[in-house]
Amino acid sequence: MHRTRVASVGVLLAVASASSAVAQSSRSLSREAYRDRLEGFWLGQCIANWTGRRTEAVRTQPPFLTDADWGPPFNGGAPLDWVTNQSPWLADDDTDIEYVYLHGANTRGRALLTGAEIRDEWLSHINRMIWVSNASARGLMGRGVTPPMTGVGEANANRLMIDAQLTTEFFGVFAPGMPERALALANLPVLATASGHAAHASQVYVLLHAIDQDAPVGLPGRERNLWLLAQARRFIPDTSKAADILDFCTADYLANPDANDWESTRDRVHARYQSQPAMHGFVYRGWYESSINFAAGIVALLYGEGDFRRTVQIGTLTGWDSDNATSTMGGLIGMRIGASGVRAAFPGRTLATTYRWSMTRDGLTDHVPGTGDVEDTFELMASRMLPLVEQTIIEAGGLVDSETGRWLLPPVIGGDAFEWSPTHREWMSSATVRVTAAGGTAVAASSVIGAPPPNAGVSAPAVFANALEHEFSGAEEADGLRRYLSTFGATPQSEITLSVSYDRAVTVDRLRFIEGDHFTLPTMTGGWADAPSMEARVDGIWTALSGHWSDPPDASTPFQRLDWVLDASAIITGVRLRARPGGLHRFVTCAEIDAIDDPALLPAPSFDQDGNGHVDPGDIYAWHASPRDLDGDGTTTEADRVLIIKAVRWAERRSLHADR
Repeated sequence: MHRTRVASVGVLLAVASASSAVAQSSRSLSREAYRDRLEGFWLGQCIANWTGRRTEAVRTQPPFLTDADWGPPFNGGAPLDWVTNQSPWLADDDTDIEYVYLHGANTRGRALLTGAEIRDEWLSHINRMIWVSNASARGLMGRGVTPPMTGVGEANANRLMIDAQLTTEFFGVFAPGMPERALALANLPVLATASGHAAHASQVYVLLHAIDQDAPVGLPGRERNLWLLAQARRFIPDTSKAADILDFCTADYLANPDANDWESTRDRVHARYQSQPAMHGFVYRGWYESSINFAAGIVALLYGEGDFRRTVQIGTLTGWDSDNATSTMGGLIGMRIGASGVRAAFPGRTLATTYRWSMTRDGLTDHVPGTGDVEDTFELMASRMLPLVEQTIIEAGGLVDSETGRWLLPPVIGGDAFEWSPTHREWMSSATVRVTAAGGTAVAASSVIGAPPPNAGVSAPAVFANALEHEFSGAEEADGLRRYLSTFGATPQSEITLSVSYDRAVTVDRLRFIEGDHFTLPTMTGGWADAPSMEARVDGIWTALSGHWSDPPDASTPFQRLDWVLDASAIITGVRLRARPGGLHRFVTCAEIDAIDDPALLPAPSFDQDGNGHVDPGDIYAWHASPRDLDGDGTTTEADRVLIIKAVRWAERRSLHADR
């Protein structure tokens, strides 16, 4: 059926930006209903993944595919149609790295994984069938490098490719209605293979899966998607290429009077980000890059307007690395409508709910032994995820009613979304960033200047005082910008110093040294710092402050991020490394010298309005004395009063059950 829009752009923008446009979102969730949604997430991903695989890399430039290509035989094979006949569903990199993360979370009893735990999961289970940034990160992990350093520019030349976008949105489903928790859970998995605007694109996908729960009740698919994108956009800086993509695709969609004409927006995406990128200040890096495929995913979501089949169809036809964004959006809509909704979208077709991970991954658990190729089921996967979701809700201040099988989600966060972004908080923790943002200077100096060979570093000390390792702007990067200092070729000395001096005082609690690469070639062996120590300039004097290393310096591991954690915060005007050059050729590499001051932890939203550590009737009185927005609609209304009363009653029921 041909659809045309009748609402004005202004009306749609209002719907997208105001959560109270139709009705309040629900902060109450059924555990069993969410189980169905988790199953729908996996089923939707698999259908979309393997449907999109039919066209992967087939059209990376004009002439692109159109709706007319759907149905007829494709590429000399079967008709282009939704793939629904796999049994079991076969693992692919759109689902299997998430599956490994699920294994890691279940093994440890928590969805929040450390960098070392992520590295261990990759080393144990991800050894083949990976490409581009995933392959680069896996190679670095094999050398002992730990996320987030596996995704920084000095170490991973492929960090701006698509990889993180298809492996991390999964973490959003652990935190329904809790975007700040979703970003925290996904932070290191995203940074394992991405940085800059590619990390922002991945964060958007994570946020879409978390925030979808918060959509106002009653919004149809089209307006729901607009609302969802507007909410996720709040967490991405205007300077980011990912923000430009979101804004451009949404504006073009809203300006298009024909709701079926997704092809014109896709073609304008091609012009802006692929054929004429320099005209707009961008760089096109290939058909598997983050940006062009992020745009394709947003186009599929917008023009699919909440319909699973249409969303997957458009994603499959957009072009480029078409299985990846299609899989993500299929998982998102699948989570929204649940496995029952996905099955209803394909009447008359039998959809398997079984999965085979050993096609691509190693050493995982066969959860249904004795069944041949079947190694897991979506029902079992959802059952293993539910306790982790519940744990996240409780830790965030939500409430669980075990007897009724329902969750009451915690109050929605308020204020500046950037304050809750882990990458923004990391950026602002840097003394170099804070000093230069205030108009000051951060001057780097090295006691030795070398002349490193190509690809072994540079001789300019300024590269370790640019704070790019924490960079948050997401601006388009010039290729080759990310470098590290190397003192290779300098006259050997017993000790070297690398320093960054500030023109004003800063308060810090850690002194940071980020290494560059290490080399073990016959003509170039070294790069590590032997017996490193950190000093700060206090009252004009370089001083060794008491503290300890966050991790032990390891001469066998390159790209270490080493923090000298101070026993007490200090006010300083400079930071420096002292070390003996390592290796046969006696040189040191350095990506960054910085001083870090972690911002204070933000108070988590809570139903405990009177601060007594409990949710009880006193919180109702406290709310009346000082009404607050609890449901996140931007205003304080009767709905907030109802929510605090519900929370108190919920807590009382939970207490009653615990006493039985």
